Amino acid sequence: MGNFIQLHFLTSYPPSNLNRDDLGRPKTAMLGGTQRLRVSSQSLKRAWRSSDVFEKSVGEENKGVRTLRLAYERVYQPLCEAGVDEAKALAAAIAVRGAFETEKNEKPDKEPDGKAKPGKAGKTARKSEDVSRSLQSSQLIFVSPQQLKLVDGFVQLVKKGETLNPETVKEKLLTNDGLGADVALFGRMMSANQQFSVEAAAQVAHAITVHKITVEDDYFSAVDDLNVGGEDAGAGHIGTNEFAAGLYYLYVVIDQELLLQNLGSDKTLAEKAIRGLVEAACTVSPTGKKATFASFARASYALAERGSQQPRGLSTAFLRAVQGEDFLSGAIQVLKKTRDDMDKVYGPCADKRMEFDVTAGTGSLKELVAFTAGGAQG
Repeated sequence: MGNFIQLHFLTSYPPSNLNRDDLGRPKTAMLGGTQRLRVSSQSLKRAWRSSDVFEKSVGEENKGVRTLRLAYERVYQPLCEAGVDEAKALAAAIAVRGAFETEKNEKPDKEPDGKAKPGKAGKTARKSEDVSRSLQSSQLIFVSPQQLKLVDGFVQLVKKGETLNPETVKEKLLTNDGLGADVALFGRMMSANQQFSVEAAAQVAHAITVHKITVEDDYFSAVDDLNVGGEDAGAGHIGTNEFAAGLYYLYVVIDQELLLQNLGSDKTLAEKAIRGLVEAACTVSPTGKKATFASFARASYALAERGSQQPRGLSTAFLRAVQGEDFLSGAIQVLKKTRDDMDKVYGPCADKRMEFDVTAGTGSLKELVAFTAGGAQG
């Protein structure tokens, strides 16, 4: 059993559309028989790991890249820009792409129309977008900082005139060394090479509102600045936005032992990763429709717990939707009561706790971050 950090947040957002479904509506979920707003864990993790807050904590050199375009962006394009023969650049890119594919999944060395790929003698190069598409991997790859360094090293070798051996490239690239803070926290799935998948040290629940909601429609129009109304006084564009406002509960668990294992026992980087994650979870908002709604918010309440006990969320506090005029105070009250009642029934569900409460002006983000990150040292 790991040594766990459990995090509980209450964050209020004004009218917004933080995370859209396939129809462009705010995502929702049914809880306790009522409809709630929902923000997916994928949306939250993307916002956190790509934030300046997280990068400042762990350092750019300790962040990975999640992409389909590694072979094109980090190999083929830099080599072509350096004046390397297109055929050699393409061969190097294919070797890097192939390292992350199984023989069954590996993309053919032909374009979709059956023509030879660019770079062969006597052939005319296809458009760059066609090359880019042909070099995409079959799945998103969360490439670690160590793997990025290796890829950049291969590029330098080709620039010096060397030819890459695909088997050697694959042997070196398939590694779980130097994973970096984001890969270690959020894990990665490599279906083509399962042994190099990484179990996430941080589990993130979907954020849900503590009260029932109704998604509303906003009819809007845009004025054409050059239309003086001589012939047509109508709007240049009309449309609708769907939105809702809500107070969200979010639950996050960090397995510190697994995080240290993923980071090769690097306690300093583990502490930085925890600091970055906690601060980002408190201060960084999902980016959906931010230009339309300016949906930036910070947690109004946060509870951090440390201990070796089996983790448990506190979403049951909100099976009955919070009602009344003061959702935030009501939500804090019922959250604390559920936490205390859990302790009465199961015994202490954590060894130590720390919280801040904006409504009461107690605690601080600095203290909460220090409390959580301190656990990475032992």
